[in-house]
Amino acid sequence: MTPIENEIVWRSECPISSALDVLGDKWSLLVIRDLVVHGTRTYSDFRDAPEGIATNILATRLNLLSSLDLIERVDPERSARGNAYRLTERGAALRPILVEFLKWAQCHLVDMHPSIHGDARIR
Repeated sequence: MTPIENEIVWRSECPISSALDVLGDKWSLLVIRDLVVHGTRTYSDFRDAPEGIATNILATRLNLLSSLDLIERVDPERSARGNAYRLTERGAALRPILVEFLKWAQCHLVDMHPSIHGDARIR
């Protein structure tokens, strides 16, 4: 197990497990979702999303995703809170995964969550 910048401890050599080590919590994937849907987003934009992420968790996730080169600050010289974030090429490659999540949820969760909808901008 090798830590990356003291943030991630890889649980195994399995690619799926490793991907879950990076994106297995809902907040990381929701940050990526917001950047896929909206393009650049500020700290406040993420904080004010309907899911209600706590500020300490948001700061931790933004740092983690930045350290993994999935997102980047638009202006690296500005502070994190006064800055906007965007996807890197590595982060943008997650778009097809989000599309498949959306399709699966719309097909298999609608009976449990009838008000579920998809954002056409993800497609």
